[in-house]
Amino acid sequence: MTKLNRRTFVLGGLGAAGAGALSAGTFATAAAAAVTPYPFTLGVASGDPDSSSVVLWTRLAPNPTNADGQGGMPNANVAVDWQVSADTTFATLVASGTVTAQYASAHSVHVIAGGLAPDSDYYYRFRAQGYISAVGRTRTAPAAGTVGRNLLMAFTSCAHYESGYYTAYRRMADDNPDLILQLGDYIYEDAATAGSVRQHLGAECVSLADYRRRYAQYKSDPDLQAAHAIAPWIVVPDDHEVENNYANMVRADSSPALTAAQWTARRTAAYQAYYENMPLRPLSIPSGISIQLYRRLPWGKLATFHMLDTRQFRDDQSCGDGSKVCADADLPTRTITGATQEAWLLDGLGQHLATWDIIGQQVFFAREFTAAGAGNMDAWDGYRASRSRIQQGWVDRAVRNPVVLSGDVHRSYANNLLADYANPASAVIGTELVATSISSDGDGSGSTTIPNAATNPHVKFYSDRRGYVRATVTPTHLAVDFRSVAKVSEHGAAATTTRSFVIEDGQPGLVNA
Repeated sequence: MTKLNRRTFVLGGLGAAGAGALSAGTFATAAAAAVTPYPFTLGVASGDPDSSSVVLWTRLAPNPTNADGQGGMPNANVAVDWQVSADTTFATLVASGTVTAQYASAHSVHVIAGGLAPDSDYYYRFRAQGYISAVGRTRTAPAAGTVGRNLLMAFTSCAHYESGYYTAYRRMADDNPDLILQLGDYIYEDAATAGSVRQHLGAECVSLADYRRRYAQYKSDPDLQAAHAIAPWIVVPDDHEVENNYANMVRADSSPALTAAQWTARRTAAYQAYYENMPLRPLSIPSGISIQLYRRLPWGKLATFHMLDTRQFRDDQSCGDGSKVCADADLPTRTITGATQEAWLLDGLGQHLATWDIIGQQVFFAREFTAAGAGNMDAWDGYRASRSRIQQGWVDRAVRNPVVLSGDVHRSYANNLLADYANPASAVIGTELVATSISSDGDGSGSTTIPNAATNPHVKFYSDRRGYVRATVTPTHLAVDFRSVAKVSEHGAAATTTRSFVIEDGQPGLVNA
């Protein structure tokens, strides 16, 4: 008899069909072998797909929020079996194997499941310590030189646990996307706050144990698990995965008080925990205070995803950070990406690999000034020469369809990108879609009045609700739906489409749908 419980198969609507495979004995384990509690409490995930492989992830944690960050696992390595099938019965396997979950890595598992067919859907699961995980669904990219099927993707950011429930993750899963992009602030590092919708465990994250525990608390949420189980993810962090508004090795403030060595240890711990808990390829295994996060993911001839890192290599924010009128933000030497990453991005854009060049990154890209000329020094408004070089770079390279995806501001925006923001009649040379938060800033006012609209006529849409963006990518157009939920202070709200746009192939800018 196999030792099973309800959560073994009920995640994302995928697991129930998998029970048939167990009755066939293909992945069963005797109940007597189960000597520990259920270890797959953090669910399963996949990510960074290419045309023949995908990363499969899980982490063993029978008591996930233990303060030591080890999830209740013993100080020993554990063998974990994995399987990939073309259907939920797992009657025929297309890939399988065994990997070692190591105590030193908090028993996290990263499997590169290879030998897969391009542009195909697959199902996967794990077995360890007498238990079988939930079933996840994943997908490979089209082969190089082929367009493949239309791509339904979703993207979002900023999931502050204390601010509300993760209903938007659940609604995202309900849409059955092919791909999900998470653009930063997957966790927040701050301590528990009295009066919150739900509370963080422990003090502000500083140590590796702290960050591991925080990820475990977040990943224990069933709505987040459903979103991970429904589709592969492409992830990049922003600041809260380490510390609010840090810039390269410069801290935003001195709270909590840390020596230089302690700050280095904190950043090292944060990157280690991020890798352990995300479905990333070995390219992103951290080395001390560094982690390789900017990377390019081709989706056949349909799209190329250029994922940026706007934290590790940026100059410190100008004029003391915040919203400022700041001449220093125009200094030509200032960079938010660093010279190497900027050159890498422009080189990739110049390769013209696909119909759509999609730049996934963390912070507001277009100009957003107040009437007095103040801009957000933590966003691209604080690094204007950097933005100008990249925009001019894609113009010089005749990039057909540059689309920037952003997060961070806890509001939805849709922006036309201009060659010269000081001239409203300037040419539209690209499009920016800004995803609101999953929960950060709470329910929101529901306002759709564009702030500082007269100063920023290139901003075409704004909404102060929580949610995500859903987009269908085709060879002829990109159809965009801004999706929102009315409340995150209460669980289970429906998602509605607040506004829809279309971006036509070869015609940068937003068209009302």
